[in-house]
Formats: sequence, structure tokens, C-alpha cells
Amino acid sequence: MLVMIWLTNIKEGAIVMWGYVNRILGQPSLIQESSMAKFSKGLDYAMMTGGDVEPLGPQAVTKIHEIFDWAKKSRKCLLLFIDEADAFLCECNSKHMSEAQRSALNALLFRTGDQSRDVVLVLATNRPGDLDSAVTVTDRIDEVIEFLLPQEDERYKLLKLYLNKYLCGEEEDDVLREAAQKTEGFSGREIAKLITSVQATVYGRPDCVLDSNLFMEIVDYKVQEHHQRLKLAAGGGEPA
Repeated sequence: MLVMIWLTNIKEGAIVMWGYVNRILGQPSLIQESSMAKFSKGLDYAMMTGGDVEPLGPQAVTKIHEIFDWAKKSRKCLLLFIDEADAFLCECNSKHMSEAQRSALNALLFRTGDQSRDVVLVLATNRPGDLDSAVTVTDRIDEVIEFLLPQEDERYKLLKLYLNKYLCGEEEDDVLREAAQKTEGFSGREIAKLITSVQATVYGRPDCVLDSNLFMEIVDYKVQEHHQRLKLAAGGGEPA
């Protein structure tokens, strides 16, 4: 079953590091975290990141097969979560795709060609259009779930949550409501970063006090920054 969620010398270092993890934990080196050695009532789970595949080069194919072989050891079925799936499951015909990446993609397509009782695959990406059509168009995808950007009430709750988390205090409710209104189009991550900017500014003040004016000043700055990023991403910005 497959579910998709819409969201150096590096090569040698990755091989050595994950080889060590594999020996210590007894799990495939691409897996960053799993429940296979823990007690859990539901499905076993394992997590990996698409960006970890490319540094492995030709070894990536072997590592992909290792994951699916390892999944068979689970007595309850394994949920494999691949974050940033587009990093190695991008369109096979892409000119930016290396031969090793193409082989890794083909290995995954081979292992997901038939229904399986061993693995439930969950792909998370914020660039669904970059995924290979063999992954998205064929019946490999059973469910597609889109997580939209937070709406005003959700942004208000996130602002309140992160403010309590990073500053152990609360702003006036009407101030947070105004901030939630102004931050339309912000992702949850952007809201978290906004509050960490507030935190850094407060800690940089001699009195370490946050007032409403300072809070809204930072919000306005971050909103301007957000719109500038959108403009640059659309190709309409000018280099500084």
C-alpha cells in the first residue's frame, strides 16, 4: 500500500556514518528512526529522508532493496515514511537526475509494483509536481492527502503555541489576532521562525522584555520578507 502526503567529501561521509548506524542498530543504513526494536501496539514504522539517497551513489540501489527486505522482519507490517520524497523520486527523464538516482528510483518502483502486506509507504513532499509519473499516475498511490497552509484561526493558535514555547509568556489576544491576520500565506514553519526571531530580539534587549509594539514590528518585517521571497520565487525579483 502506498500513501502520498503533499506537502561534501559528503558521499564518503554518508556511507561511513550510515554504515555505522546499520551495524549498531541492525537496520538499513538509510533508516533514521524506527520502532522495530521497540514495543508498539500498532504498525512498526521507519523514517528516512529522500535527500539521503543521492550521496550513496551506486550503493543506493542496494540500500533501497535492503529496506524492503528488512521490512519483512516486521510481524505487524512496516510503515515506511519518506520525507522530502521528491529529492530522489523526481521525474525519471529529468536532466538533473544522475544515473545512480535513476537506478534508485527504478529499484523503488520495482519493489512497489505489486500489492504488499509487508510495507505501507508514505511519501511526504511539498513539490508533488516533481515526483515521477510512475509514482503519482499509476495505481501505486492509494490515497493522496493535501495539507493546506494554516488559515487565520490556525495561525492564531500556532502563534500562541510557539510564543509560549519559546518565550514562556503570552501577548495580548487582540495583538495575536492581528498578527494572525497579517501572516496570511505563512506555513507553520514560517510562523515558528517568526517567533524564534521575536525570541532572539527580546534576548538581545537589556531588559529582555517583549511589548506589543516590538512584536508587531517583527511581524511586519517578516510579512515583508515573506512577500519578497514569493516575488523572487516567481522570477519577478531583482538581485540585491
